[in-house]
Amino acid sequence: MSRSSLGMFSIVEGARLSALGERQGEPLSPDQIPYVESGTYVAYNNEKGGVIRSLSEDGFVDLDSQVRGIPEWISAKAMVDSWLADAIIYELWVGSDGTSAHKIYYSDLPWPLGKILYLKQVHVVKQILGITKENAERREEEIYRNANDAFCALSTRLGEQAYFFDNRPTSLDAVFLGHALFTLYALPETSVLRSKLLEHDNLVRYTEKYKSELVDSSGSSSSGSQSQSDPSSSMPRRPSQWSSKPKSKPKREKTEEEKKFRRRAKYFLVTQLVAVLVFLSLLGGSDAAEVELDEDDDGADYD
Repeated sequence: MSRSSLGMFSIVEGARLSALGERQGEPLSPDQIPYVESGTYVAYNNEKGGVIRSLSEDGFVDLDSQVRGIPEWISAKAMVDSWLADAIIYELWVGSDGTSAHKIYYSDLPWPLGKILYLKQVHVVKQILGITKENAERREEEIYRNANDAFCALSTRLGEQAYFFDNRPTSLDAVFLGHALFTLYALPETSVLRSKLLEHDNLVRYTEKYKSELVDSSGSSSSGSQSQSDPSSSMPRRPSQWSSKPKSKPKREKTEEEKKFRRRAKYFLVTQLVAVLVFLSLLGGSDAAEVELDEDDDGADYD
């Protein structure tokens, strides 16, 4: 059993909260939804606007109580939730050749099922972003311009501070960190969005600081039983009963390309977890849960 991989499970305002990871000895599966729990209380990330909103409305913890009425904070949060989110899904599904998305999501599916599902998702994303044959070029320019404006505004706002507002973490910090981790470590090096983020040194330092403290530190604390796992792994193990099943054929050695895609896929689930829970640890005094990490899972949706 490893220590908390993201440093985000802790006692929060007197309530012991834990993320989906260790429940009755069965670690997180990539097809499960991140959640926090306290006793019989459970908040799922796909309900009521996500975990952060659920914790606030249900009286557990409110990250934004001191900044919710600040216009600048509202504007910054909206930019992250809309402009940066749009840019990420555009690059993943539309603005590239789709190799990364197909490899991560559909490579294990038989042809033509994988191809059909991939093309269907591309169509869905184009509908969400309002992209047609007639306006495709214009929409691409708008998406990248908005993302660049968001990075510029956030960089100016952050300056050399530890957090964006009020010298304390808010949901803006949590959500931006999730986006930034995904952009820097899940998107390919040729990504336009990634290059725009790299233009802002303070945003990159901010992301790397918390990645080092909350993500990488988990790898170095892995137990001896996980000595064969990648220290930078951020994908949880499959439930134990899955791994106990006999394998039909021996594992072949992975190519460097496959390893690269696998490492990117690991950040899909990490960014989900980070975006909703990573800063909760800063409001408490100690870790309250643990999560198993392994490199044997291929990926999870970024959503």
